[in-house]
Amino acid sequence: MSQTAPRTSTEPTSAVGQDAAPTLADLTTLRVGGPVDHYVEATTEAELIDAVRGADDAGVPLLVVGGGSNLLVSDEGFDGVVVRDVRQGLEADLEDSCGTDGACGGASLSIPAGQDWDAFVAEAVANEWVGVEALSGIPGTVGAAPVQNIGAYGQEISGVVAAVRTWDRATGQRKSLSLSELEFGYRSSLLKRTMRVAPTGGADLWYPTPRYVVLQVDLQMRLGSLSAPVGYGELARRLGVEVGQRAPSAEVREAVLELRGGKGMLLDGVGPDAQPGDHDRWSAGSFFTNPVVPVDAADVLPADAPRFPVRSATPTTTTGPALGEIDPSLVKTSAAWLIEHAGFAKGFGLAGEHSPARLSTRHTLALTNRGGATAHDLVALARAVRDGVRDEFGIELEPEPVLVGLAL
Repeated sequence: MSQTAPRTSTEPTSAVGQDAAPTLADLTTLRVGGPVDHYVEATTEAELIDAVRGADDAGVPLLVVGGGSNLLVSDEGFDGVVVRDVRQGLEADLEDSCGTDGACGGASLSIPAGQDWDAFVAEAVANEWVGVEALSGIPGTVGAAPVQNIGAYGQEISGVVAAVRTWDRATGQRKSLSLSELEFGYRSSLLKRTMRVAPTGGADLWYPTPRYVVLQVDLQMRLGSLSAPVGYGELARRLGVEVGQRAPSAEVREAVLELRGGKGMLLDGVGPDAQPGDHDRWSAGSFFTNPVVPVDAADVLPADAPRFPVRSATPTTTTGPALGEIDPSLVKTSAAWLIEHAGFAKGFGLAGEHSPARLSTRHTLALTNRGGATAHDLVALARAVRDGVRDEFGIELEPEPVLVGLAL
């Protein structure tokens, strides 16, 4: 039986009012960044498109902000238009019939870009929509998720994406991109790559907002109480199952929140061990991506350095992780391992324990604002870590957040 189940939530309370003059510190999880020249909150798709088109027509720099969890913006602020999509809700078309093989139908979901990601994951788990339970606790919005191809604990959003509806800034028209057109990769997508020009040179045409502004994300998810096959060893051990086995989705979500909380990779107030004012959570999550290098280049790594297979992110099924064929020419290693073995311990700061910007005391992959840090403080720390890893291992770490008005 097919049914349509629309849901519309009330608009969330913003950190800043429509008429206020916010700073980027108000709008980002690192809580740094200077003033905004012009700020717009879009409560409808039409308002979002109008704000984007107006900035482009006027030749004004544009920054579209979701949850602000993947941004590091300069202390000087942003001399342009900052647009925040605050639309919430989803529409679900459910097919709950079951076949003779015991497999049930699926959920076809249409979600506005502004929807809070983790709130959606919680709803998916509650409704037994399978395929994002291991992505619990990731801050940000649904619209930002496919841009970065967010992933954690063996899942990526590319495993459930059917299509993404966008506003194409180049043509001034709406454009839907199918799964194959999105060209997903490790923490990458066509959407993200359109933020920059080809490496042959020239100015960044669309930066810091991609050519394609996400309006809506369409997902296709399996129905069931059990999770997708667990694809990450640490999570499998926490759940007491083998890699590749399933577990109750609610238990997977709970375990992931516990794991992320133990590493400081949750926002304030989220998870079972949340403590008010936890500065380990004043971060952008993982600041560096795990390096993917040619197999022959991996010989520079110590024998005990982690090595993981690199797979295509094109999914072959919506019931499990988005795993494709292994690329034998590439290998992925751990950025956190490289950072620690280059001499940077948890809690490291350039001025010791009194540094306003320090590595998390729980995980070396997160750069944190200990209260009062500036964007300059965080960039100086990131440079020190990047340079230290390069000097020790010859591998250049790449930042995961978008840097606006700054460069490493």
